[in-house]
Amino acid sequence: MILEIACVEIAPDRHAEFEAAVERAVAEVLSQSPGFLGITVLRGIESPEAYQLHISWETLEDHTIGFRESERFADWRAIIGGFFIAPPAVAHWSIP
Repeated sequence: MILEIACVEIAPDRHAEFEAAVERAVAEVLSQSPGFLGITVLRGIESPEAYQLHISWETLEDHTIGFRESERFADWRAIIGGFFIAPPAVAHWSIP
């Protein structure tokens, strides 16, 4: 299993909108992606504009090829991308 961690910054006055958009994007797009296992959304306490999206995938390729190279990725970004202050930082982690 692979954990994708995406760090994003969201304008303070748009938190509720962003969180609702993530729920919509997961329901409509991410949940339809082969290899998608689940997501946890974390919001910073000291830095409330900071969010981490912890997204579990069966394999690295499920994310990097199956999702990122599909139309689903464009749909995902169309729903949530407008909330980003800066481009997300994304890293992958192996879960033993």
